[in-house]
Amino acid sequence: MTTLRAGVLGSPIAHSLSPVLHRAGYAALGLTDWEYTRHEVREDDLAGFLAECDDTWRGLSLTMPLKEAALDCALTVSEVARRARAANTLVRRADGAWDATNTDVEGIVCALRSQISPRARRGCVVGSGATARSAVLAMADLGLRELVVAARNPHTAAELVALGAELGLASSAHRLGHWGMLDADVVVSTVPASGSISLAAGVPADPTTVLLDVVYAHWPTPLAQAATGAGMVVISGLDMLVHQAAAQFTLFTGQPAPVEAMLAAGRAALVR
Repeated sequence: MTTLRAGVLGSPIAHSLSPVLHRAGYAALGLTDWEYTRHEVREDDLAGFLAECDDTWRGLSLTMPLKEAALDCALTVSEVARRARAANTLVRRADGAWDATNTDVEGIVCALRSQISPRARRGCVVGSGATARSAVLAMADLGLRELVVAARNPHTAAELVALGAELGLASSAHRLGHWGMLDADVVVSTVPASGSISLAAGVPADPTTVLLDVVYAHWPTPLAQAATGAGMVVISGLDMLVHQAAAQFTLFTGQPAPVEAMLAAGRAALVR
């Protein structure tokens, strides 16, 4: 029996939950001929790693710092990856080349869709890095009309505002340093847990706001704790992580992903 292979690449990579999630999916569906491994790969080494992959490889998950480098290593780049300027997924083609796409956007959309009101109009993205670009794309996919970017870097914030405008969102930027989420129906925070301490200080009481904090380790973050105390609906980054992994799982295996089994495995791993 031929073993089919997938894996996650990045640096550092030891912390990645991706093997836990994908292996849980294999176990749930009885895919005994699949394996999923993690590999320490730096940006300069990505092309070499891909060249050494034999024909048993079916797909790769990518974390930092490889999401931009992957765009240059793929034969094709999906529209969502092009707009996000980041690919977290490489799918093996029949001719041995790779297709690049981005499932982070789908992960954010799936984590939020069931929690937000159909009347939700205004979204706020906190931060302005690669994940923030995916969050802006997700805001448009969710049907929001307005976007506020709260970030410390005015240059990258302006890029997100331009992306939002390109997607049809009425977009503006505010310098991070005060509570920039007021009046937002949906907030996606892309800052690390340490960066959320100052944000936690001024959280307003607003039970109509839904917050997705993309951090999943050392949960809850200071921001998540404050938002929960303020009555907001708070979603952990684990939900996003599982949904983006589920989209990858289907791309790699051709099988519908067992999302609940993957989510349960992720929760159990974080408890451990």
